[in-house]
Amino acid sequence: MSDLPKKLDLAAVRARLEASGGREYWRNLDELAGTPEFRELLDREFPRQAIGWSEDESGGEGRRNFLKIMGASLALAGLTACTRQPTEHIAPYVRQPEELVPGRPLFYATATLLNGVASGVLAESHEGRPTKVEGNPEHPATLGACDVFSQASVLQLYDPDRAKTITQDGEIRSWADFLGMLRQALAEQRPSGGAGVRILTETITSPTMADQFAAIHKLFPNAKWHQWEPAGPHNARAAANLTFGQPVNTYYNLANANVVVSLDSDFLASGAASLRYARQFSARRRVREGQTTMNRLYVVEPMPTPTGSKADHRLSLRSHDIEEFAWALATGIGAANGPKSGDNEDIYKWIAGISRELERHQGASLVIAGDYQPPIVHALAHVMNAKLGNVGKTVFYTDSIEANPVDQVASLRELAKDLDAGRVDLLLILGGNPVYNAPVELGLAERIQKAGTRVHLSMYEDETSDVCQWRLPESHFLEAWGDARAFDGTITLQQPLIQPLYDSRSACQVLQMFTDSPERSGYEIVKGYWSAQYTGADFETWWRRAVHDGLIANSALPTKAPAIHREALDTPARKTRLGGTLEVMLVTGTSQATY
Repeated sequence: MSDLPKKLDLAAVRARLEASGGREYWRNLDELAGTPEFRELLDREFPRQAIGWSEDESGGEGRRNFLKIMGASLALAGLTACTRQPTEHIAPYVRQPEELVPGRPLFYATATLLNGVASGVLAESHEGRPTKVEGNPEHPATLGACDVFSQASVLQLYDPDRAKTITQDGEIRSWADFLGMLRQALAEQRPSGGAGVRILTETITSPTMADQFAAIHKLFPNAKWHQWEPAGPHNARAAANLTFGQPVNTYYNLANANVVVSLDSDFLASGAASLRYARQFSARRRVREGQTTMNRLYVVEPMPTPTGSKADHRLSLRSHDIEEFAWALATGIGAANGPKSGDNEDIYKWIAGISRELERHQGASLVIAGDYQPPIVHALAHVMNAKLGNVGKTVFYTDSIEANPVDQVASLRELAKDLDAGRVDLLLILGGNPVYNAPVELGLAERIQKAGTRVHLSMYEDETSDVCQWRLPESHFLEAWGDARAFDGTITLQQPLIQPLYDSRSACQVLQMFTDSPERSGYEIVKGYWSAQYTGADFETWWRRAVHDGLIANSALPTKAPAIHREALDTPARKTRLGGTLEVMLVTGTSQATY
C-alpha cells in the first residue's frame, strides 16, 4: 500500500491558485501541486548535471574549456577549405525569355503511354520544371480528362530510386563503352545476318520505332523482334484473328449507343479510350437541351466495377459463365446457333429482355466484351454487333495500331526455346520487367542467363536487371522525344519538358545505335522520320504545328468492315463445368480505380 501514489491535496492547490497573481501555465495537477512524484520525473527528464558547466564553482572554467574544444573542432573543420573544389558557374538571365513569367506556368503537349497506346496530355511547367499533367482537350483519347497513371507520372520523373548510371556487372560504365561493346557484337553477327540477335520490347505503336526495326531487319535479316505486354489485349487480339482472320483494332462510339451490353468489360474505367468512353456515356445520361431520353446499360460481370456501378441492370455471374451468357444472347438475336436453355436459369431469364432491347435499337446499340474474357466471347460480340448493324455507327474497325501485331505469348515462348537452344548471343530488352511478369512456367529468370550478352534498358533496377550484365538507365517520357498511336490510330507526338536528370537514353536512341549514325538525338530521330513521310510544301510549319498540338491532324487510321469467318462460330465450344462455389480472378488496376 505504501507504493501507491498519494492523493492530491486539492485544498492546497486551491490556495496556491488564489494566491497567484497573473497567468500561470501548467500541464497537469501534479505540476501545479508540485508533488514529489512530479519533481522526480522532472529531474529524470532534465538532469541537473546537464547545466554543470554554467554552475561550477571555478567561475565558468567548465564553460571555457567547452568553448576551447569547440573552437579547435571548428578550426579542424575549416581545413577542408584548403581542398580546391570544382568551379561552378551560376548564370542568371541576361535577358529573361519572353514567354516565361515567374509564378505563371507554361503548358506543353506531349503523350503518356499505357500498354503502348498513347494518350494526349498537357504537361505543366514552372520555370522549366514539370509539375503536373492534365488531359489535352484536342486529343481524341482524353478530351481534356486525365487518368491516375498520367497524374502520377510526374512523381516517377523525380523518383530518387530511378536508375542513374550505366553499369556492367556492377561497375559504372559510359555510353561510349556500351556503344563499343554493341558495335563489336554486331560486327560478329554480320556474317550470319544477325542470327544470334534478339530484341524484346513491350507493345510498340510508334511509327518511328517501327521504321527503326525495319531498318535493323534490313541490316540483320535473321535477327528476331519479340514483344511482351503483361496486361495487353491478348484475348482481343486472338479474337480478331479468329473472327476476321487478320489483326484488327476495335473501338467504340458511345455517343450513338442507346443500349449498351457489357460482357465483363469495365470500359468506363480501364483501357486506352476509357476517358473518352466515360465522357460520351455520361453525356447521354444528361436530360437537357432537347435531349429527353437516356441510354440504357446492361452489365454482366463477376465482381463489382466502376462500370457495373453505373448499370441500369446488373447481373452477377461467375467469369466462367459469361461465355454461356454470350452464346445465349447471340442466339437470342439470331447471330449464332447456340443453346436456348441451360443449367443456369438466371442467364436465360435475362436474355429475352436484352434481346428485345438490342433488336429495337439496331444500329444504335453496342455489345462490348471484357479483356479477361476468352477469345470466343470477343468473337461473339463482333458477330452480334454485325448482326445488329452497329458496325460503322457504334463500333469501328481499323488495321492494328501495333507496329508488330503478333501473338505475344507465342512470341515469348519462341524466345524461351531459342535461349534453351543456345541460339541467342545478344539479347536486348527495351523496357518492361519480363522476369517478374512473364508467365512463370517459362522460367525467364534462368533462361535469360543462357544468352551470351544481356542488356536491359529500364528506369529501375529490377528483377530483369539482376540477370543482365549491362543495365542502361531509361529516360522518362518528360525527358525524351517520341511518338505513338492512340486508340484510333491518331499519331501522338511526345516532346520533353526537361533535359534528362540522369545519364539516360530513350528506347529509340538505343535502337539508333544499330545504325551508322548512333549518336543522333531523339529529336533528330523523330523529326527525321516525319520529314521523310511529309509530302507537303512547308515541313517546318507543319512540324511546329504538330508539336504544338501534340498530335498529327487527321492521322487516325481509316475504318473498314472486315468479313466475318462464321465457320469458327457455328457451334459453341464445350465448356468444362467448374465445381465448388469459389472462383479466383487475377486482374490489373484500372485507370480510375483498383479492385
